[in-house]
Amino acid sequence: MQRTLIIFKPDTVQRRLVGQILQRFESKGLRIAALKLLQVDRPLGEKHYAEHQGKPFFEGLIDFITGGPVVVGVLEGNEAITVVRSMLGATNGAAAAPGTVRGDFSISKQNNLIHGSDSPESALREIALWFRPEEVVDYTIDGSQWVFGGA
Repeated sequence: MQRTLIIFKPDTVQRRLVGQILQRFESKGLRIAALKLLQVDRPLGEKHYAEHQGKPFFEGLIDFITGGPVVVGVLEGNEAITVVRSMLGATNGAAAAPGTVRGDFSISKQNNLIHGSDSPESALREIALWFRPEEVVDYTIDGSQWVFGGA
């Protein structure tokens, strides 16, 4: 099993799209291992986007991620990083394929709705930045107990 970090950015929260998009990930077969709502402060935003520091768009990126609440989570599943990134579509929503999250809900490169880790190494770093180990939960999916009223 692989884990990936997702961040529903301020535009997603403000547009009330978190539930619709999260449902897509669950329907695909990914499991939620952690989820929380928070207001990102500048130091956390700078740590998350450290690889972009010094680039012309860095300040705008930090202003955007700190501009409103975000929902941050950890998704788990087979090839979770590849699956999530494929489901997100191209960063620029205007160029993203229909059926992808950005293709269906975004028409902008800046307001691209959601972040997903781009590699196993970045997923480990990002998850540790946003969640304490005890906040990421391991559990087994057993629908029969919850759907059919018992074992």
